[in-house]
Amino acid sequence: MLNDSFLTPAQIVAELDKYIIGQHDAKRHVAIALRNRWRRLHAPADMQAEIVPNNILMIGATGVGKTEIARRLAHLADAPFVKVEASKFTEVGYVGRDVESMVRDLAEQSVNRVKARRQEAVKAQAADAVEEIILDALIPAISQPVGAKTGLGFGSGGGADDMPSSDAELNERTRERFRQKIKNGELEDRKIEIQVAQSGPSVGIMGAPPGMDEGTLSGLQDMLGNMLPKKTRKRKVTVAEARKLLLDEEAAKLIDMDEVKDEAIRQCENAGIIFIDEIDKVATSGGSGKGGPDVSRQGVQRDLLPIVEGSAVSTKYGIVNTDHILFIAAGAFHVSKPSDLIPELQGRFPIRVELQSLTKEDFFRILKDPKNALTKQYEALLKAEEVELTFDDAALERLAEIASEVNAEVENIGARRLHTVMSRLLNDILYDVPDKIGAHAHVQITAALVDERLADMVKNRDLSQYIL
Repeated sequence: MLNDSFLTPAQIVAELDKYIIGQHDAKRHVAIALRNRWRRLHAPADMQAEIVPNNILMIGATGVGKTEIARRLAHLADAPFVKVEASKFTEVGYVGRDVESMVRDLAEQSVNRVKARRQEAVKAQAADAVEEIILDALIPAISQPVGAKTGLGFGSGGGADDMPSSDAELNERTRERFRQKIKNGELEDRKIEIQVAQSGPSVGIMGAPPGMDEGTLSGLQDMLGNMLPKKTRKRKVTVAEARKLLLDEEAAKLIDMDEVKDEAIRQCENAGIIFIDEIDKVATSGGSGKGGPDVSRQGVQRDLLPIVEGSAVSTKYGIVNTDHILFIAAGAFHVSKPSDLIPELQGRFPIRVELQSLTKEDFFRILKDPKNALTKQYEALLKAEEVELTFDDAALERLAEIASEVNAEVENIGARRLHTVMSRLLNDILYDVPDKIGAHAHVQITAALVDERLADMVKNRDLSQYIL
């Protein structure tokens, strides 16, 4: 998390350029915001608490890259990240999610990230423990008192009844012989009986008592669940299945969950990113706010305000202070305007970036340049069938032109239109592979083929059927 080798703003923009075409201003602003988090953690200790993040409001039509910028930013920062939709929240006192749940979701995600990393770090140690459990199941006599009779044969490895009761060295040699067989994969299909954890009944509390928030209630449920005795049950599985079942269980035993929670809360508070999409949906129509749905929308905004300003939110892992969480809000603002948000909330998003609509040239680059370009995704899909798919530049230009025309004729959904166009172009090919188009075939997409397959889409002026 935000280590000394953290990327500079220019390097962050260069990384975003690999996946997102255009929108240079937006990339610059988020790159600065991300680097400022590293700078704050390296500032004098007495100033760190005073430096608050500059939250960002991204304004732009659907499909221009708002969500993708935020998602890639979190990946670059290697930070806890959640995406929420403002329209899913309701004012406190109404049925629906309260705004504090976004912080609880961020804490949950942070804990899962830290836990997964800790488990990965002890994976080798856990694998050794699993190997011992499997050996105990394969050779039960060795873990029993000397002289115990099991009646189980070892095949080529020898029988437990044939072992001299006083020969511990022979026991160890037998165990090592089986250990080597496990490492060589010779016993993967051998059936053994193991004890696996059995999840007990969930502890449910119907409704929170007055004054208890959702985080405290969730923590209480977890505490009551942990007080119940842990149950196990026997399962007869193959050695390969046993390894999968036991690995996470043994890794979990090797990590300290209290340390995991403490580190997760620190990461959540200092590096967490919350992306609030569709913020325009809770803006009041024309700033009226006189009644009807506008009242509830203003209520959601006022509930959002303390979270974005900085407050303490109770989660089942502990208190999370939101003072230094970076909030990125986004909306199309077709009907409303950013100024229709309540003034206090506007002030908490000082950086405003307007994303540009995508042009035909942008569509061409989106199809050709990014590491995850749609064309490259389809090429990878058909490569799985040993079929080579390639696109001429002229074909990509024609696809970009058609997508731009359709967006102009009907609702502009940005780069998402390319999914519609590509799907219509390639559906027949995807259907014919591998039955009619076999392995080692080469499918070349040309401009002529694009015109042939998409002729109806170009000619038809009633394009409503192509709206996603």
